[in-house]
Amino acid sequence: MTRTPRNDKRERLIQAADKLIYEQTFHTTTLADIAKVADVPLGNVYYYFKTKEAIMDAVLHKRASEWRVLFQQWEQIPDTKQRLVAMLKHHLEQSDTLCRFGCMIGSLCQELGKQGGAIAQAASTLLNDILKWLETQFAQMGKGDRSRQLAEFFLSNVQGMTLLSVTFNSPEYLQRQSVNLEDWLQAV
Repeated sequence: MTRTPRNDKRERLIQAADKLIYEQTFHTTTLADIAKVADVPLGNVYYYFKTKEAIMDAVLHKRASEWRVLFQQWEQIPDTKQRLVAMLKHHLEQSDTLCRFGCMIGSLCQELGKQGGAIAQAASTLLNDILKWLETQFAQMGKGDRSRQLAEFFLSNVQGMTLLSVTFNSPEYLQRQSVNLEDWLQAV
């Protein structure tokens, strides 16, 4: 598929919105901010997205697609526990960014969840998709009825270590708790 100038501008707007919303929050990011970072005239933004909520929807689709790719990559790992370790390592690889801005999905869900509405529901779908993938992994490990509970425990720990790291601006929490979570995985 050949990129047309229209697609290029639209993609630049989505990329800019994704970055700014992550670094500044959805509510403090303006369409003017997005247009400036994307190098698109503000008036042209409305040609691609009628509202800030519409651009947020495109960002959510982008993030969901990125996670589907990650899930597919991790599914190639034969050992189920090692898939979960790969997810944990993926998180750790971003420790500098996570210490500055928190979890891209967790932070967004928390922010939008306070306001409610359609985009909050759409954002929660991202976290729910991760939870479902984790649950599937635990089910494949033979954990049966406990799979959902174990998935929630794993995800809660990942989100909690990220919160501590951003709060105290220290990757040590991510590193230390990742080791603890990996040890827990080996014992499960």
